[in-house]
Amino acid sequence: MSRKVILYIAMSLDGYLAKEDDNIDFLSIVEMSGEDYGYADFTQNVDTVIWGRKTFDKVLSFGEDIPYKDKAVYVISKSRAGKQGHVEYRDNVVNLIQDLQKKEGKHIYCDGGGEIVKELLNYSLIDCLIISVIPHLLGSGIRLFKDGRPEQKLKFKRSITYPSGLVQLWYDKERPDINQP
Repeated sequence: MSRKVILYIAMSLDGYLAKEDDNIDFLSIVEMSGEDYGYADFTQNVDTVIWGRKTFDKVLSFGEDIPYKDKAVYVISKSRAGKQGHVEYRDNVVNLIQDLQKKEGKHIYCDGGGEIVKELLNYSLIDCLIISVIPHLLGSGIRLFKDGRPEQKLKFKRSITYPSGLVQLWYDKERPDINQP
């Protein structure tokens, strides 16, 4: 099985991951008892999680234990190195992905942030995008898709709408058809 890099992430309708101050309270708009938007099923197919340091620090700010104890967890950071529990810090996401894809395993889950997404898109390393669009306009903030990345063609897989108003969009990176002249 080829290990795919999957971006599974949420954004506001106008394309923001968070407000300028990293506030993500708008995500709670779609919280519904018993609804995980396919997250539990998704995480069964991954064995590796990659976070940017700012995203990881945000997770830590919630005061809970570091999740994914059953998975390899990498945090991309220029200022930290080594290990913290089951988390390993790495400084280059492209090299990390290339190393991981040489090994057997399940898919690789990228959970942001924007800088990591831009770097992976720059090197065409995201195979699948699963984006949950929150029905909210932030107006400004931290964009999911930063400017300056190359154009990339995507293939629509499906969309799922939920009673909360969340719409989940699934796209695969379009691969060139090797049978075309």
